[in-house]
Amino acid sequence: MSATAVHSLWTTAAAGTDSISKIPAPKIEYGQLSPTLIVVGAAIVGVLIEAFVPRRSRYYAQVFMSAVALCAAFAAVVALAAGGYGTTKAHIAAMGAIAVDGPSLFLQGTILLAGLVGLFTFAERRLDPEAHGNRVDSFAAQAASVPGSDSEKAAVKAGFTTTEVFPLLLFAIAGMLVFPSANDLLTLFVALEVFSLPLYLLCALARRKRLMSQEAAVKYFLLGAFASAFTLFGIALLYGYAGSVSYARIAQVVDGTVTNVDPALADTMGNDALLLVGGAMIVMGLLFKVGAVPFHMWTPDVYQGAPTPVTGFMAAATKVAAFGALLRLLYVVLPGLRWDWRPVMWAVAIVTMLGGAIVAITQTDIKRLLAYSSIAHAGFILAGVIATSKDGVSSVLFYLGAYSFVTIGAFAVVTLVRDAGGEATHLSKWAGLGRRSPLVAAVFAVFLLAFAGIPLTSGFAGKFAVFKAAAEGGAAPLVVVGVISSAVAAFFYIRVIVLMFFSEPRPEGPTVAVPSPLTMTAIGLGVVVTLVLGVAPQYFLDLASQAGVFVR
Repeated sequence: MSATAVHSLWTTAAAGTDSISKIPAPKIEYGQLSPTLIVVGAAIVGVLIEAFVPRRSRYYAQVFMSAVALCAAFAAVVALAAGGYGTTKAHIAAMGAIAVDGPSLFLQGTILLAGLVGLFTFAERRLDPEAHGNRVDSFAAQAASVPGSDSEKAAVKAGFTTTEVFPLLLFAIAGMLVFPSANDLLTLFVALEVFSLPLYLLCALARRKRLMSQEAAVKYFLLGAFASAFTLFGIALLYGYAGSVSYARIAQVVDGTVTNVDPALADTMGNDALLLVGGAMIVMGLLFKVGAVPFHMWTPDVYQGAPTPVTGFMAAATKVAAFGALLRLLYVVLPGLRWDWRPVMWAVAIVTMLGGAIVAITQTDIKRLLAYSSIAHAGFILAGVIATSKDGVSSVLFYLGAYSFVTIGAFAVVTLVRDAGGEATHLSKWAGLGRRSPLVAAVFAVFLLAFAGIPLTSGFAGKFAVFKAAAEGGAAPLVVVGVISSAVAAFFYIRVIVLMFFSEPRPEGPTVAVPSPLTMTAIGLGVVVTLVLGVAPQYFLDLASQAGVFVR
C-alpha cells in the first residue's frame, strides 16, 4: 500500500469522527492575568539577555529590565483593582485556574513591591571593596566553580558576576503571583514549584561562606522536596475524594451540595478519610512554606546560609504567597471542615508563637535571630487565619504587607555591617554599633521595635488587627498566648538595641559600609512604610478590608 493511500486513510478516518470539532479553544483573559504574564515575559527576556548580551553589559540590562517589569506588573495590579476586579467584578479566570479577586490582587501587589525592593538589594555592588578593579555583589563570581578552586579565583580576577540571579528572581516572583490566586490544586502545585526551584538555586550563590551557602541550599531543597511530595499526595487524595481538582467542586462535595456524580468515582467520592488525610497533607506543605512549627527546621539554617539579599526577599515574599494560598484553601475549599482544622491550627499557632520566641532568645547570630523571629511572626499571622471571618482575612493581608517591608529593610541593614570576612552577623560584633554609626543603628532599632510590636510602628497595627480578629472569632485564649509570646520576643529585640547603644564598641569591631542609592532606597522605604503604617494605618486597613472577600 502506497504512502499516499495510507495518508488518505488517516485523513478520511479523522474527518469521519466528530471529535475534532468538539475540542474547545481555551478562553484566557490575558488582561486580568497581565501582572503574572509581564513578570514571566521579563524572566524569559532575562534568560535571553544572559545568552546574547556581552558580559560587561548584562548587569545593567538585567537590573533595568527587571525593575521596569516589576513596576509595569504593579501598575497592572493597580489598574485591575481600580477596574473593580477586586470587588464587584471579582471572578474566576483562565478556565477556572486563577481567581481574580480582592485578596489575590492585594497579595500580588505586596509581592511585586517586595520583589522590587528585594531587587534593589540584589543589585547592590558597593558594599565589598573592589576586587581586581571590579565591583562585586553578594553573589558568587561563577556559580558552577568549586569553592576555593582555581577556576573560582580566575572568575573573580576576570570580574565575572552571576547576573542569572535576576531572571531567577523574576521566575520566583511569577510563581508567587500565581500561588495565592490559584483556584485549582494543580495550578497551586505548579506555582509552588515555579517559585521554589529558583529560590533553592539562589540560596546556593553566596560570594562569601560558599560552603555554608551550598549546605543551606541542599537542606532547603531536600526538605522542600519532601514538603512538595506531601502536597502532591494530598492533591491526589483530594482528587479521589471529590473527583475534581477545582476548589469550587471540592467545596461542593464537602458541603454535600454536589449534583452530578461521575459513576466511576461514586465509590470513593465522599470518603471522609481521603478528605481529612488529603487536606492535612496539603496544609502541611503550605505550613512548611510559611515556616510554622513543627515544619520550621529549614528556616534558621537557610536564612543564615543564603546570601542576605535572598534571605530578605525570601523571608518577606514567600510568607505573603504561602499565607495567601493557605487562606484560600481554608476559606474557599475547606470551610465545611472548619471544626476539624481549627483545633489543629490552634495547636500549630500556639507552638509556633512560643517556639519561635523562646528559641530566639538563645541565638547569637543576627540572621538566625531574625529567622526565629519570622517563625514567631508566622504564629501571629496564623491567629488571624484561625479567626475565620472577613476581619481575619483583612487583618492577615495588612500584617503581611507591613511585615514584608520591615523584613527586607532589616536584612538590608544586616548587609551593611561588615568586617574582613564579609558580613559580621555574630551579635558580639554589633556591640557599640550605635556609637560608631548612629544612623544605621537607629534604623535597625526602628525595624526591631516594629518586629516587637511597639506602638507607632506597623508591627503594632498589624498585631492589634490580627489579635482583635482572633478574639472576635472566639479565639481569646490564643490572643493571650500571642501577647505572652510578644512579650518574650520583645526581650531579645530590646537586647539587641541595648547591645548597639549601651555597649562599648570594640577596637577591632566591624565597619559600616556606605551603600549605593539602591540599598538606601530599600532601607528608606522600609522605614517609611513602618512608620506610616504605624502612625496612620487606617487607610491601609480599609484597603485590606475591601480586599478581604474571596470569590467562590
